[in-house]
Amino acid sequence: MTEVKSKQDLFDALDALEIEYKNFDHEPVFTVEESTSLRDDIPGGHTKNLFLKDKKSNYFLVTLEENAVVDLKVIHTIIGAKGRVSFGKPDKLMEYLGVAPGSVTALSVINDTQANVTMVIDAPLLENDIINCHPLLNDATTSISRDDLIKFAKHFGHDPLIIKVSQ
Repeated sequence: MTEVKSKQDLFDALDALEIEYKNFDHEPVFTVEESTSLRDDIPGGHTKNLFLKDKKSNYFLVTLEENAVVDLKVIHTIIGAKGRVSFGKPDKLMEYLGVAPGSVTALSVINDTQANVTMVIDAPLLENDIINCHPLLNDATTSISRDDLIKFAKHFGHDPLIIKVSQ
């Protein structure tokens, strides 16, 4: 595992890539429900993320709009998993994406330099011009454009699979 990047490392990477972003500090939020109070202050599509593992120990980071519904019994057929999926364990989440449960974010691919995790973005999320993600910790929200999110992911070795996984 490579050294885990900090929030400042993330901002430095965004700056180096000339990606515009806005960051909003707030109290830590661990669930979509806890973060709904931020909606009036932070425009754009808000995300939730699923760290999933299939039967062959392939890992997936699925990023969706916060209210999207996913059927975990069939998502494996959509994302190309080998058999049914379950939630990945916290130690693998830290090992591969460098974040703890509650802080999972599309931006955590900055820590997955070996591309151990397949990044999946739910296509409807990209209908938003601005995408809101945690900046590796759940005490802030970082807003970037959808195109810059993909640019960022590709820079760090992830060509996101963009498909409709929500119902």
